[in-house]
Amino acid sequence: MSGGSIATVHRLSPARPEIERALPPLPAATRERRLPLARRLLGLSALRRGLLLLLLAALWELAARLAGNELLLPTFTQTTLAFVEGWRSGELALRTGLSLSLLLQGYALGVLAAFVLTALAVSTAVGRELLATLTAMFNPLPAIALLPLALLWFGLGRSSLLFVLVHAVLWPLALATFAGFQAVPETLRMTGRNYGLSGLRFVALILVPSALPAILSGLRIAWAFAWRTLVAAELFFGASSGRGGLGWYIFQNRNELYTDRVFAGLATVILIGLIVEQLVFDTAERLSVRRWGMQR
Repeated sequence: MSGGSIATVHRLSPARPEIERALPPLPAATRERRLPLARRLLGLSALRRGLLLLLLAALWELAARLAGNELLLPTFTQTTLAFVEGWRSGELALRTGLSLSLLLQGYALGVLAAFVLTALAVSTAVGRELLATLTAMFNPLPAIALLPLALLWFGLGRSSLLFVLVHAVLWPLALATFAGFQAVPETLRMTGRNYGLSGLRFVALILVPSALPAILSGLRIAWAFAWRTLVAAELFFGASSGRGGLGWYIFQNRNELYTDRVFAGLATVILIGLIVEQLVFDTAERLSVRRWGMQR
């Protein structure tokens, strides 16, 4: 049969009717079946974390009672009472306020310096060499090791602590931000150049939005470095000047053998870290990079 005859047959053949099959309804037991309440509750992240904390508290209480030495390891109950008394008397609130005030200042200065240095690095070849050289020199250097030098330069004051805080924040944040900028796809870079963007406008409108996951990760790491550096520096600084924040509170109560208050101060440090992680960084990621599908 020729090609024309085949085409004629196909053209004259009637179209097959569409078939629709109605699916039977699901059984009532299948529709109403739900997961057990225990499994649904265990699926909540907050509940799982709460149960884990309760388990750790119970193990702490058991270990302290088995040790039987309040000077070395107070019980969880004693630490909780010291924690509540410290906040009720206002001493822990005062020390926490001093530490957080200083921390925010040093953190802000370190973030500003890191962004300026990284913007210079992505804009010029000299800036890239400068960033690579400085980070190779100073990033491995512990911030607390610079405190004696800072005390020599700036004396017994807030400037010494600000100096070590900026050092703790600057290098990890600059490295993370620059790595995020380097990972920006070339297509986005070409789009920015086609629109005539260059210099700081290119960084602000193209690189920063694309590198936001790496920037947020760097901010989180820099916060952790700054927080632990501040507490450690206040231990040394408090011993030198007789004043300070949470680090000085821990140091002073250790000298007076109030171990339950030492643990209460450490618990405050941990709680502040958890609160900042959950309320600040997790919220920022959920409202930005996770919402935009840039991070799982």
